[in-house]
Formats: sequence, structure tokens, C-alpha cells
Amino acid sequence: MPPLVMDPLVRRRRFAGPFLLCLAAMVTAIWLTGAAATAETLERFVAIDNYCAWPNLTVLDDGTLIATIFNKPSHGKHEGDVECWASTDGGRLWKLRGVAAPHQAGTTRMNVAAGLAHDGSLVVIASGWGGKGLRERVLRPWICRSSDGGRTWARSGQIQFPAGVETMIPFGDVIQGRGKTLAAALYGWAVDSKTGKPLRGRHSYMLFSNDDGHSWGDAVMLGPDDYNETSLLAFDPGRWLAAARTYKAGNLELFSSADQGRTWKHGGPLTMPSHHPAHLLRLNDGRVLLTYGIREKNHQGIGRRISGDGGRTWGAPARIVDLDGTTDGGYPATVQLKDGTLVTAYYSNGIPQHRRYHMGVVRWRLED
Repeated sequence: MPPLVMDPLVRRRRFAGPFLLCLAAMVTAIWLTGAAATAETLERFVAIDNYCAWPNLTVLDDGTLIATIFNKPSHGKHEGDVECWASTDGGRLWKLRGVAAPHQAGTTRMNVAAGLAHDGSLVVIASGWGGKGLRERVLRPWICRSSDGGRTWARSGQIQFPAGVETMIPFGDVIQGRGKTLAAALYGWAVDSKTGKPLRGRHSYMLFSNDDGHSWGDAVMLGPDDYNETSLLAFDPGRWLAAARTYKAGNLELFSSADQGRTWKHGGPLTMPSHHPAHLLRLNDGRVLLTYGIREKNHQGIGRRISGDGGRTWGAPARIVDLDGTTDGGYPATVQLKDGTLVTAYYSNGIPQHRRYHMGVVRWRLED
């Protein structure tokens, strides 16, 4: 087995406990298949300026790229909306198309899961925050839908939470199942009744829609106790994957399902501590690409790993881009164009050449 590749600052003392646990599990549960596939960065852009973004990317049937993003230059500290931006040139230039979830006074809409319904409509599940400091309460998610490529939006339908869960926060891609089934990941959020403080790192769930995204419920617990933001991938009808962020260590862990997301099996860690959250993509050649934020202080960037067997084994980690000077950034989303070019969007609160919040885009290719 080749040596484990890690970023040097992982060795810092404050990561020692979680790091050793993750390292032992990675060695015993997810074997590396070889050196990281090499990549060539083609172009890098400050694509949308003065936005925190937290981008979610969707490819429409005509090839247009849609970025569903938060439209203020802060980590949710300003009242803001969920907007829909479009690129028709493979991620180089972006234009505002519409507002998927406009905020109400005293609130901010910023947390999303997004994707395509079977009928081609864009579906956005949008939550956020309200109250004192825009952190007092979690807003109930809205179901937002556009049938014209993100230009106009309607809000309707209901989300039924699992028993005992007061509210939920969406994340990642809305994925397609059989028939009119869609699925999305949301995680529970609760408040300590004694202290009034939020209890973070609760359960991660998968919720289903059986009417092509108009209403949601039928929740299945994916990761119990210590999981939140989770990326989903319908790799094929018999194998779904999930990469879930842990709260305590801040690493990513793999889950798999053989029954369209109804039950899940834990597969072990995918990354080191502070490497989160995830995005999963099936490449044109059938491999799986994992991209994730590297959120260690003074060492931030966007990382990646490749699996050639449906997520059972993974190649060594590597970097797509460094985010020097960033203290708040990451959250990548990646799509692949027909010609094989990969487009990865992320956010940053500033790099040496551009000292503002922005959505960055890297266009790149895998060499092998």
C-alpha cells in the first residue's frame, strides 16, 4: 500500500486525537489505490464578487451552468437572499438570472440543497436564520421551484420533519431516484432547553420527494449523533453514496446504500480533520470525484480524491487550488462539461490578489 498523503499542518497538536483516529480507520477501512491522479489547472476566476456564495452547481439540459448562492459578503451576518446565477460559457462568465428565495425582514436565507427534478425544473430547498444577530432561530425550509432555468420562481409544498426534530438545515445536491423520486440531505438542529444554546452535530437525514420535488418527507437517518452537512450521489441504481461532515473532528466520512437510500452502511473516514464539507460527482468515465474544503488555519484550499470502483477504494488526496490568505472559505461544488473539463466553484473571504468575499471558479482537467 502506498504511503498516506497528508497536509503537514494536520500534525498540529490540536488535531492529534482526531487525526490518529481518522488515520487508523483510513488504513483499515478505506485502502488507497495509488498516487493521486494528476491534474492541470486551465483557468481560475473571481467569478462573482462581493458574495459569500456557498455555491451549489447544477447543469441544465442545454449545458448552462447554474450556481445557487447566498448574495451577501459575510458568513450569514447580513440579511440576504438565495440567488440563481447562470454561465453559458463553461463557468468563465456569470450573470444573475433570478432570486430563488428572497428573505423576509429580520432574516437571512442562505442554506440550500439544489438540483434538477425529473421534469427539468430547478428545485431549491432554502433555509436560513432569524432573530437576534441572525442566529437566534433556524428558519423553516422553503421549497422553491423554477421551470424556466432559474429566471422565475414559485414557492409551494411542505416538508415533513422526522418525529422529534424541530427544524432542519438543507445541504448539497438534490438527486434523482426512480420514477418521480428525488432525495436531499438535511440535518437536524436543536437547542439545549437548559442553556438555550444550539446543540450542533446532531443527526444527518435523507428526505424523499415522491412527486418530483413538490413535497418532502419520509425521512431516513443517514448519520446519527455527530453528522451535519452531507453530500449525496446516486452512483447507479444499486449504489448510492454519501459523504458526511462530522461535528467534533470536522472530517468527512463515507456512507453507502444498496437500496436507493432507504438504509445506509458506514464505510469509514475520507479525509483528515478540518477537511470539509464534501461534494461528490460521477465523472463521464464512471469514476467518482470527491472535492472538499481544506479549512485549516493558514493552510486553506480545495482538495480532491478519486475512486475508480464506485467509492469502495480511493486514491491519495491532492489539491485543486490553494486559498492563501483565506480565513473563511471552501465549500466546493464541481460539475463536468461534455469535453471533460471540470468546473469547481468555491468561496473565499479574500486571497492576496483580491481581498473581498467572492465565488471563485477553477476550470481544470484530470490528466489520466
